Amino acid sequence: MSPSVTRRWARRRVVRTLGLLLAVGIVVFGLIELAPPTPEDGLDPSITAIMRKPDYRHAQWGLVQQNPETGEVTRSRYADQFFVPGSVAKLFSVSGTWHALGGDHRFVTPVHAVGRLRQKALLGDLDLVAQGDLTLGGRTRKDGSVAFSTVDHTYANIIPGATLTPQNPLAGIDHLARQVRDSGIRRVDGDVIVDARLFQPDPVLDPTPTPLIINDNVIDLLTSPGDKAGAPARLEWRPKVAPYRVTSSVRTVAAGKPTDISVSASANGTRIQLSGTIAAGSAPVLRVSNIKDPNAFGRTAMIEALKRVGVEVSAAAVGRNPADRLPDSYRSAPTVARYTSPPYAQYARLIFKVSHNLGANLGICLMATSAGSSDCEAGFPVLAKFLDGARVDRKAVQLADGRGSNPVDRTTPRALAQILTYWQHTREAERFRTSLPILGVDGSLADSCRHCPARGKVFAKTGTVAGADALNDRLAVGAETTAGYLETRKGHFDVFFAGVNGATTPRLDINDVLDIGSDVAGVAARLQEGDTGGR
Repeated sequence: MSPSVTRRWARRRVVRTLGLLLAVGIVVFGLIELAPPTPEDGLDPSITAIMRKPDYRHAQWGLVQQNPETGEVTRSRYADQFFVPGSVAKLFSVSGTWHALGGDHRFVTPVHAVGRLRQKALLGDLDLVAQGDLTLGGRTRKDGSVAFSTVDHTYANIIPGATLTPQNPLAGIDHLARQVRDSGIRRVDGDVIVDARLFQPDPVLDPTPTPLIINDNVIDLLTSPGDKAGAPARLEWRPKVAPYRVTSSVRTVAAGKPTDISVSASANGTRIQLSGTIAAGSAPVLRVSNIKDPNAFGRTAMIEALKRVGVEVSAAAVGRNPADRLPDSYRSAPTVARYTSPPYAQYARLIFKVSHNLGANLGICLMATSAGSSDCEAGFPVLAKFLDGARVDRKAVQLADGRGSNPVDRTTPRALAQILTYWQHTREAERFRTSLPILGVDGSLADSCRHCPARGKVFAKTGTVAGADALNDRLAVGAETTAGYLETRKGHFDVFFAGVNGATTPRLDINDVLDIGSDVAGVAARLQEGDTGGR
């Protein structure tokens, strides 16, 4: 390839990976020993040394550290200036959803029998009424908690190392099917319909939330190498629902050779093809493909689940979701099944730990429904009212989505300190704080600072906004941010923000972006260590 073609190829690969960094805010770093320069702005010399690095020649750093009990600000740098937040914006959207619903809110998804029951036959339809349940049992552990991995499966096409949680993604659907059978119904002489009228999907929110979500609206595709070079790769995929079909031409190559697996799909998403190579002896590689019609997918999944438990449905399993048959009301239609979710606080934990974009955007729609609207846009006034009540300077926050990826999204460091301070004065302070990634322990900070003194003492949401600078053949890092809590002494937590806007990298290399993430997380760790003496 010519140099220009090589650069374009590299840029495409980098931009795909950067999409995840913006979404997830994953930081992998080790604390770097730096020669201490002369202190400035009252900052620790090691923090000043980070800020003086060449990557930040034209950048701006923001910093706030505050005692939420006394209000004393111990460190401040551009605290009232707008910064691009990246995924730390989820601190606002998830907080608003948590407040609107309540941390103990559970989503109850019912199935109604619409028609006449005659002996064991329903002469009519079964209507599954979607309630905006983010996982519908697909991640629920036996103890009722929600499972997550360090790199979530929804990001598998963008970053290496994404893994699956072991739970059955169709667990909620199977639960509903068993309850229908246990209600006495053995045959449905009608159809199964997904009632998705809870809210209208808003394409401005990307990824776009839907009232019914199964497996995050994706198909998981797990490729493992064959026994030797040249052998076909092995493929597993889930959830298996008609008419989705997956084929693979991925071949095993010699150990140490590149692994490069691509996914393509038909226009309706039901025919999925994997191609490329996987190195012998390597770990399985996960990819995902989008479910284009979640309602039709859910309808088919429910019909197939009913069949597995001995309930026949006269309607064909594969087809459109006939929403035009839905009734105006379910007053006279008995509930024959229901699935109850874990509490919303568990979903907030999932969203924060892995920076779950679909869940964060879903929160905007759920705030709208809490106000009686099916228009997701109506969620923003609910969020605004909450921020006013939480004593957050709302004019210091700009949001057009829940995940923090819209070009207009902005916040000041002080506004982030204000929302974090709000939670510290509630009865749910600990539950909120521990739902954030914990440095060196779990979530997007699991692989960071595993052996440094700050391990386990920084609770923070991270975020990244970056893209390819074609003019200079390098990467432009619009934002690298983190915000949360520092345990400065046992049982006491300062709120903080540390972030940089306008950094650059020397090369078109994703590892350089990770280095900037390391610097920002390193600042947070040094803030914690500076106030505790490394204890």
